[in-house]
Amino acid sequence: MFFILSKALLFLLSPFNWIIFSLFGYFLTKSSKWKKRFKWSALVLFLFFTNTVVFSEFCRLWEIPGTKLQNIETHDVAIVLTGMAEFNNDIETLTMRRQADRIWQAINLYKANKVKKILISGSHGYISDRGLNEAKQFKSVLVNWGFDEKNILTEEKSKNTHENAAMSTAYLQQNYPELKSVILVTSGMHMKRSLSCFENEGLICTPFSTDLYAPQNQSYFWDQYCIPNLDNLITWHKLIKEIIGYLVYDIVGYI
Repeated sequence: MFFILSKALLFLLSPFNWIIFSLFGYFLTKSSKWKKRFKWSALVLFLFFTNTVVFSEFCRLWEIPGTKLQNIETHDVAIVLTGMAEFNNDIETLTMRRQADRIWQAINLYKANKVKKILISGSHGYISDRGLNEAKQFKSVLVNWGFDEKNILTEEKSKNTHENAAMSTAYLQQNYPELKSVILVTSGMHMKRSLSCFENEGLICTPFSTDLYAPQNQSYFWDQYCIPNLDNLITWHKLIKEIIGYLVYDIVGYI
């Protein structure tokens, strides 16, 4: 029930929808005073949430910064959280999202001998079955590429971050109790909530953030200050989702 409710509430967390609601208000109301309020609300919301520098500065305060590969100590296992792909049922193949940087960086860690094993955690985050089981399907791809099957582990049931942490921790404790040193690989925006979930399960992890949005050196190009970017409406939605998700997880005791 919590899983289904959280998906439904995501609709209300989108700045794009806030702008649409303001425009609806402008066109539907007959009051000149409220028309003016809705018009300015829509304009301010649009300019604020499409500005790259504004988004990046807020995101920089939330994201866990990345770490250079050479600065990472050797770990027993890298836990990679799913949410990286969709499944194309027509041609029966995984289709990558931006978050697929997670598996890419895990491969880099493995090939650089920074980790001995990779544990891919998660099935899919949909309410209904869409043919996707990321952990199982990513393992199949890696094994086909020549990775040693015994070094690619999977937890194939979890559907959210809390379940990722609980089921991955239980899986390692039951099947690989000798693996003590863990590095957690997920998006920088998602890392704060993920680390807290794993710590709540008693598993301390070294963070390795991927697909970072915010430049840590606060370096921007001139156009990012003044030209609206509609992509920021989507990334703001992701950031707001993470912040609200963290607060909700704290309330229900997941972190």
